[in-house]
Amino acid sequence: MPDKAWELQGEYCETCNCDFLCPCIYSNQAAEPTHGECKVAMVFRIDRGHYGQVLLDELCFAILTLTPGPMAAGNWTVGLVVDGEASADQRDALTDIASGEAGGPMAALVPLVGNFAGVERAPIRFEKDGLRCRVTIPGILEHAIEGMPSLADPAEPIVIDNTAHPVNPRLGLAWATQSHMHAFGIDWDDDSGRSNAHLAPFHWSA
Repeated sequence: MPDKAWELQGEYCETCNCDFLCPCIYSNQAAEPTHGECKVAMVFRIDRGHYGQVLLDELCFAILTLTPGPMAAGNWTVGLVVDGEASADQRDALTDIASGEAGGPMAALVPLVGNFAGVERAPIRFEKDGLRCRVTIPGILEHAIEGMPSLADPAEPIVIDNTAHPVNPRLGLAWATQSHMHAFGIDWDDDSGRSNAHLAPFHWSA
């Protein structure tokens, strides 16, 4: 159990280098990534949040990951980017939460991490407009996604539900229209429009 109660609510967007639709989702992380290894950028915008008495409203963070094979096989490399606007206490709080040290959804992934590559601080710009989301972290990450609109309600994405995804079991389906990631020894550039993406609200607590 964490020694401090905490809660985060906000918006999430993700890109990975697998072709749409990423096989990790529908195989419970057992499938081989489309291109042999998986490179993932998970970015969070906190609308409301706290870690004990430390307020985390309006901060962002990003978890960048490389897996050398199926995600369930482990040996992940993971690095964390914390919003440059965060104070030292806020940085430490987000590090505890994102690393799984504070419990919550990320704690279940700790056994899969073989190399925690560290924590960087940088400005994070997270823009969301309907089914479009763009994240800019200068020199580290530039990604943009477009959700797949549903014919039932074009303002909402088609979703895949009851997944084992740590952010939200219900994920909006999307394509990555742009993906550039260079940090923690992970390098990826793609403008093909074929790569996988997701968007979803998130609500974590412990």
